[in-house]
Amino acid sequence: MPPAKTDQLDLWAESGLDGDVQVMVDFLLPTGIYIQMEVPRESTIQHIKLLLWKEAQTYPLFSLLGEMEGHMFECVNQAAVHEELEDETRRLCDVRPFLPVLKLITRNCGRAERILDSKIGVLIGKGLHELDALQDQQVKDFRSKMKRISEEKMQRMQLMSCGEWLRSCYSTQLGTGSLENLIDKHEGDTASLKVSLHCTVTELMDQALKKWQTTHGPEEDIGTRSDYVLRVSGRFEFLFEDHPLNQCKYIRDCLLANESPHLTLVHCDVVKAMFEKEISTIGSVLARKTSNPPLPLPPKKRPPTVSTLSVFPALQLIKGVPSFVHLAVRAGLFHGTELLCKTAVSSESSSRSEHVWNKTLEFDIAVCDLPRMARLCFAIYAVMDKVKKQRSTKNTHLNKYQTIPWVNTMVFDYRGQLKTGDIILHCWSSFPDELEEMLNPIGTIQTNPYTENATELHISFPEYSTQPVVFPAFDKFLSSVEHKECVLKNVENQTVLKEIMERDPLSQLCENEKDLIWTLRYDCRENFPQSLPKLLLSVKWSKHEDMAQLQALLQIWPKLSPRDALELLDFNYPDQYVREFAVICLRDMSDDELLQYLLQLVQVLRYEPYYDCALSRFLLERAQSSRKIGHFLFWHLRSEMYMPAVSVHFALILEAYCRGCIPHIEVLKKQVEALNKLKAVSELIKLGTIKTKTKQAHLKEAMMTCLRQTGFIETLSDLQSPLNPNILLAGVHVERCKYMDSKMKPLWIVYNNKLLGGDTVGIIFKNGDDLRQDMLTLQILRLMDLLWKEANLDLRIVPYGCLATGDHSGLIEVVSSADTIANIQKTSSNMAAAAAFNKDALLNWLKDKNSGDALDKAIEEFTLSCAGYCVATYVLGIGDRHSDNIMVRSTGQLFHIDFGHILGNFKSKFGIKRERVPFILTHDFIHVIQQGKTGNTEKFGNFRQYCEEAYLILRKNGNLFITLFALMLTAGLPELTSVKDIQYLKDSLALGKTDEEALKQFRQKFDEALRESWTTKVNWMAHIVAHPS
Repeated sequence: MPPAKTDQLDLWAESGLDGDVQVMVDFLLPTGIYIQMEVPRESTIQHIKLLLWKEAQTYPLFSLLGEMEGHMFECVNQAAVHEELEDETRRLCDVRPFLPVLKLITRNCGRAERILDSKIGVLIGKGLHELDALQDQQVKDFRSKMKRISEEKMQRMQLMSCGEWLRSCYSTQLGTGSLENLIDKHEGDTASLKVSLHCTVTELMDQALKKWQTTHGPEEDIGTRSDYVLRVSGRFEFLFEDHPLNQCKYIRDCLLANESPHLTLVHCDVVKAMFEKEISTIGSVLARKTSNPPLPLPPKKRPPTVSTLSVFPALQLIKGVPSFVHLAVRAGLFHGTELLCKTAVSSESSSRSEHVWNKTLEFDIAVCDLPRMARLCFAIYAVMDKVKKQRSTKNTHLNKYQTIPWVNTMVFDYRGQLKTGDIILHCWSSFPDELEEMLNPIGTIQTNPYTENATELHISFPEYSTQPVVFPAFDKFLSSVEHKECVLKNVENQTVLKEIMERDPLSQLCENEKDLIWTLRYDCRENFPQSLPKLLLSVKWSKHEDMAQLQALLQIWPKLSPRDALELLDFNYPDQYVREFAVICLRDMSDDELLQYLLQLVQVLRYEPYYDCALSRFLLERAQSSRKIGHFLFWHLRSEMYMPAVSVHFALILEAYCRGCIPHIEVLKKQVEALNKLKAVSELIKLGTIKTKTKQAHLKEAMMTCLRQTGFIETLSDLQSPLNPNILLAGVHVERCKYMDSKMKPLWIVYNNKLLGGDTVGIIFKNGDDLRQDMLTLQILRLMDLLWKEANLDLRIVPYGCLATGDHSGLIEVVSSADTIANIQKTSSNMAAAAAFNKDALLNWLKDKNSGDALDKAIEEFTLSCAGYCVATYVLGIGDRHSDNIMVRSTGQLFHIDFGHILGNFKSKFGIKRERVPFILTHDFIHVIQQGKTGNTEKFGNFRQYCEEAYLILRKNGNLFITLFALMLTAGLPELTSVKDIQYLKDSLALGKTDEEALKQFRQKFDEALRESWTTKVNWMAHIVAHPS
């Protein structure tokens, strides 16, 4: 899609500094009349249509227009696509037409459904008419099926009671109504209660009502406990179940932060009104009839005459290829990353435009041995002409071969039919360097949608018979299995098998080891059920007998834990039934556990070759049953809609989610609109800084003027935070907002939630930075924190919120009452160069913030959190650790921010690494840990013990960390592009070594960090001098 013209930014964004801007718009009427008139930039489409209607009365042919409600506007949007503006509540400045031209068109019937389609299209970032236009039967079948499932979901929702709706759909949050509806009539009354930590939610409510009755007198009828629910003040978070208070996460977090919990009694009538409002929004959906499902294909037997697979390639239109280059095609059949047979290579062809080989590529594999998920991978490469070979010796490995495009396609279509006939594949130009055979089996099977500039590869699959060749049904496939157990057991084999099964996921298996695993597969099932991934790697996927044996064994395989089952979703395991088995195991996950791994589960959708798969259905099912899961599923999908390889797949899932959770659309729409406003402000700041050289104070005033506009105030107020849907963002505290003085000029936005009983909330909006790597790192930190707590070790980690929301844009949570090490050091010294070497600065800062027992508590918090981050940053190889990337809260918690360099990718200058230490442990940190006493070896010994214990806990879960990073390999993160990058984790966790050997390695790293800490101080000094403000 062509990008929007940059000069249009002035029309919809820069003029936003004045709230009363008039925009000259050209209106094209269906009568052929052209009207040009000024309209308010902040007006809604409905109001603009009313203004046009009044003006049109003075023009000829007005009587032919008919009723105003029978018309709507159409425009060309920023994606250069025609968009019908069905939703007339949107503002013109939010619609942002490519040019200020609106065409009035006649509205078709089915308005309610068209409005819904329009809202969904705007919300997901891809118009549904684009999906309608796709000539793809798989897309049509998937959408039809999801519509039926959505209707069934809505019907079940109508049968729910209010209590069931609150618990199942909203979990611990309430999300669709306006904020004022959540404020109870008595909510202004406050009371303080002192209760035991073992007090239950029910007992707390009884005590609160009793005190309320005492305060207001017996004459006021306040009802009973059953008339109320308990809500966390300022949040969409409820305490439902009758658990002790010390088991509630919110209560625990408050106590650990030395804060008093704030709760609100909300009358059930308020919740019931919210429930009834949600139910009323789905009536139009149930009235809609979906098309009948496609008839299933009858099972076909494979004709016995089919022997080998062959394709006939031809190539068209490769641009920019020099005349001395000859082209060739290499093709390979893969199952996951396993090559099923020898690759096939075409002859060389030379031409300036079209290349035709007229050669059939045959593969040495019988069609009956093709696995269901076999994929055909192509790479087109240039062979440099020997006569005209370049003289340069640089890049000699490219002198002979030079890869140009690649593309993949499935051998069977989504219905299980073996592909036949002519197919045009539009190739991709990007290419990982380390791939063998010049093929990219883990790449997408989607063809490049940007067809104008893509290389076209024309291939022809042979017609095998008059009837389609269909992969056998599951029961037929299993019927060929001979039920026999292999009994080649002996002590030596058992010992070898045990050693193999204890290896990490990155360890390669040799052919002898694979044969042993396959021979002892029933042993694996009985004694090593978690070893299923290694067994799958040992299957010969080019033999249908082995595939059938595996499927039979899978039917009796014990269910894995959800954490172990995650590995089965890797690209190495594409088999449909294996992935279905993995999803069955994932169903045991709680909502909180699913949220912990949702980032990876969304990314592995890239490995699914067909839209309708077990993983897609599972994610949709859980998202439509938990509003919080739905919230994050929406944003993880929508944030990558700009990527052409996944845009259709993700759009289909987003559409299905929206149709199955229609009440959530308005909530999410509000968030999308708010982010668009913040992006407009961000662009204004960048333009003002770069073009006009506006002074900082004037630019900040311009930003505040923009935020005070009516359109901005309405859009940015009363919404759920995209970072955490439990958090309510009531209104922007404009005077406290600013932009930060870094390259991308992030916005610092402060919300005032006091009217809702909450504290101020700060968020940072980044426009121009890819936050996905930060998001992954923080997710892993959150998991580390969970694993440590499961082992009764709370290291006070601060995994603040971070969410990518689009192409190089996203949000970061502001951690309250925190400052950077650099700022703390600079405020304690008059000289920037000396600030980094003041070891008393940090301890004195904590003393200023705390006294007495609070200081002891703060030092303990610092000690625990410092230990946690020392281990975490070492294990993850987090680099660029300067004093502005490490912060401390006033309560003592230390935490790291900005994770642009991970997995040992440390910064270097002139070939010399800036960071020489495995993790940051400076003498001023030790000074705090030892409470300012040099000889306090007991405190430092405790700190060292925390580090070692934390490290050993992570080692026990090393396979999980490797799996989670492996599942992110195709996400396109800058420092996670190949398995070699993940090797860093294996080395840092010393996987493959004993605990004693690993601990010895860690202790050496610990001593090294202490010994070389002076280099950290030198780096910090240089940083402070270079960044004095």
